[in-house]
Amino acid sequence: MYEGVVQDLIDELGRLPGVGPKSAQRIAFHLLQADPADVHRLAAILNEVKAKVKFCSVCFNVSEEETCRICRDPRREPSVLCVVEEYKDVVAIERTREFRGRYHVLGGAISPIDGIGPDQLRIRELVQRLNDPAITEVILATDPNLEGEATATYLTRQLGPLGLKVTRLASGLPVGGDLEYADEVTLGRAFAGRRAAE
Repeated sequence: MYEGVVQDLIDELGRLPGVGPKSAQRIAFHLLQADPADVHRLAAILNEVKAKVKFCSVCFNVSEEETCRICRDPRREPSVLCVVEEYKDVVAIERTREFRGRYHVLGGAISPIDGIGPDQLRIRELVQRLNDPAITEVILATDPNLEGEATATYLTRQLGPLGLKVTRLASGLPVGGDLEYADEVTLGRAFAGRRAAE
């Protein structure tokens, strides 16, 4: 334990996701040894981010404007909506350059253990968006884990009566992986989602 403001800094850094006590201590001491101009620049950008960045009023992605650049882009396909858990998922999908539709960010996944139910997510807003007759397909791109599967199952049941095509991202074996290390669920999905050889 350190005294005063140094310990306060370590404690605050330790509250960041993925930063444990040792990493928090390492970052704190890096900041203490860093050039004051660098530290001021970091503090300034943190304040600027908090002041400028908000959520898109349409899809709930992060944006510096009322609507994000994807929602403003007239070249995006308006008939396909990809539902993701978090903002970082939008970035991951955009990096593939395979999807040209629009997004809806739920803000998490259903997780009863963490006290997150459907009411804590932006599902109501999703259903409202689906009143748009231009939307014909909803792609559920939630994480392939217990919470993501629960969320996808819940959404499938909720969206079914709307008469839309509801699809789920394919899942299976990663490129470069070995069959012997694949778990049963992943291997089962790989068989279920098999396609014709090219």
